[in-house]
Amino acid sequence: MFNRDSKKIRFSDFLSADYARDYVNQSSPYEEQIARAVAFIREADHVLLGAGAGMSAAAGAQYGGTFFEENFAAFQKVYGKGPYMRDMYSAGFYPFPDEESRWGYWSHMALIAGIDLDVTPLHRTVLDALTGKELFLLSTNVDGQFEKAGLSPERIFATQGSYRRIQCKRGCHPKTYEAEALFRQMEKERQGARIPSALVPRCPVCGGEMAMNLRSDDHFVEDENWHAAEDRFSRFLSACLDQNTVLLELGVGFNTPTIIRFPFEKLAREHENIRLIRLSRSKAMVPASLGERAIGINADMAQSIADIAAGLQDAASL
Repeated sequence: MFNRDSKKIRFSDFLSADYARDYVNQSSPYEEQIARAVAFIREADHVLLGAGAGMSAAAGAQYGGTFFEENFAAFQKVYGKGPYMRDMYSAGFYPFPDEESRWGYWSHMALIAGIDLDVTPLHRTVLDALTGKELFLLSTNVDGQFEKAGLSPERIFATQGSYRRIQCKRGCHPKTYEAEALFRQMEKERQGARIPSALVPRCPVCGGEMAMNLRSDDHFVEDENWHAAEDRFSRFLSACLDQNTVLLELGVGFNTPTIIRFPFEKLAREHENIRLIRLSRSKAMVPASLGERAIGINADMAQSIADIAAGLQDAASL
């Protein structure tokens, strides 16, 4: 259990693998669930947002299908469509034959999926609806959409990295590097699926290979900015323990549940002043033991967000 007297809750203490054994899909009518969510938020002093891949998908981000075929045709031509080149996530695991080919793909993917991506209207709807609340975002997304929508970077902890940054592949030193300009140069000079050898980045410390700053193995670099965000998150979380707090979970499934989903359940389970709102198209089941302090809305998330925002606006005008 988190200690209310502690001045700082470390992120490692927040993480949890303790999954609920009593999940239920709530059967109350959709309109009633929306009304309860509106009431939860209106009564809250603090709102901790937890955003997963489902949030970006609901906002309009696309990863596979026709979108992938249209934007990654050059790579499918070289590598075939097979089990890898069918969506951006799977393609990242392709065994590229050399560094020129690996960065040919990753530079293009980073631009398409993050740096140039703009699916922020739904993100802005969330932020506008929460105006006036003490707000912080914990996110496993690496596409930076909430920041583009206007949320201060000081209010964001993106735990899994960013499409904008690269690091030593071996993590030989605790620093990451802004890579947008390099990626645009790679995109400009890429021939087919490969970039020129002169553009392949090398670690400025050990001279070895570089990689995206995305958490995929034990070499992920948590740089000074990561730790500063962790510290701000910890201070916000500590404040939540003594305030009326809502955990607003947006599109979090079971890929990395120990970062947001399970810890949110633990927080709500251990602190009666904390309520949970879980939005998902299909994974919004909540622990039955949380009773009336949890709402799980299985529905089109973009519509649920719009309906909650409208409900908050209507209530504010009364």
